[in-house]
Amino acid sequence: MPKIVKTDAEWRALLTPEQFRVARAKGTERPFSGAYWNSHDDGIYRCVCCGAPLFDSAHKFDAGCGWPSFTTPLPAAEVDEAVNASHGMRRTEVTCGQCGAHLGHVFPDGPQPSGLRYCINSAALNFGKK
Repeated sequence: MPKIVKTDAEWRALLTPEQFRVARAKGTERPFSGAYWNSHDDGIYRCVCCGAPLFDSAHKFDAGCGWPSFTTPLPAAEVDEAVNASHGMRRTEVTCGQCGAHLGHVFPDGPQPSGLRYCINSAALNFGKK
């Protein structure tokens, strides 16, 4: 499937200022401030920019970090990872494979069986109940 490419002006017309800051300008929301960090509803989390399905609530867990955390993306999700060395830290950035939106980071300190913690900004997601 071809990648979704838009100008910053086109993204700004579709997103709130906070969504643009996080998803397109690689920002981070404050911990415990996003809409989904403490959500326990059953459903699917999608990319706020393009609507691609990314995470199932069945794989969401409370990591105590203040951001929605997941053990794994959906099996068919296109999630890209890249090393990020900004802010004096070495982290693995997670982006939407369809449109390149910054979602958050993945860390190797999650629960088994994956051992991963996908720490994702609420502002980069939309949620739909099952």
